[in-house]
Amino acid sequence: MPDTTDAAEGLTVGQVSKRLDVTVRALHHWDETGLARPSLRTAAGYRLYTAADLERLHRVVVYRELGLGLDKIRHVLDDPDSDVTGALRTQRRQVAERIERLQRLGTGLDRMIEAHEGGLPLTLEQQAAIFGPRWDTEGPAEARRRYGDTTQWRQYAERAASRSPEEWQAVTEEVAALDRALADAMDAGVAPGSAEAGRLVERHREVFASYFPLTRQMQVCLARMYESDPGFAAHYDGVRPGLAAWFRRVVDADARAHGIDPDTATWQGES
Repeated sequence: MPDTTDAAEGLTVGQVSKRLDVTVRALHHWDETGLARPSLRTAAGYRLYTAADLERLHRVVVYRELGLGLDKIRHVLDDPDSDVTGALRTQRRQVAERIERLQRLGTGLDRMIEAHEGGLPLTLEQQAAIFGPRWDTEGPAEARRRYGDTTQWRQYAERAASRSPEEWQAVTEEVAALDRALADAMDAGVAPGSAEAGRLVERHREVFASYFPLTRQMQVCLARMYESDPGFAAHYDGVRPGLAAWFRRVVDADARAHGIDPDTATWQGES
């Protein structure tokens, strides 16, 4: 049945709660803090709100829904000299700032979802401009199918989601520069196990950190894949014939120098 009690007779806390859609707990709190107290009490000591009390509560609810804090609401209601319009304008600016932050958050969430699901939060046009016309646009999706359940994929997606096209361009240039450095070192006869080879191995780990952290054991597994996987081998041998096999020997020698047996290295191993 609808509540037809006349406010002039006094409304109970429960009746006010239903009428204003405010919790009883909130009404008790406002009473205890003096923000909105009932003016009447029954003989049994129960609170009763008058029509004037109800009007004040209406105002409290309105300002609370606009986002004003209880102290600010008290100031607006009780101080005749309070600048209500100024308080509302300040609140409006703060709301606009929160909306902007939430919009940025929404964009970030969209990019994170796209990175986790698709591997690369870039348009096809951006991918072509950054990675070149020979870029395989299906590559990220294939990587997602192969590695999507791994820790490294999640780490990659977290980095990818926050990276701008310009930052992707910088990563691409770093990778290309590393490829050239590896090819030049092979041409120059840099021997596996040498200090220069060790610096190149460390540089590879640093560059690869753009995707996810790479331990030395994981690097051994990756170099093994560079040589055995037709796609990776074609890339490195396209930079310089024999580069994939040479790089694996360099990585294996560096691993041995750090106490790691390349033949037993595992992807999840610690460096």
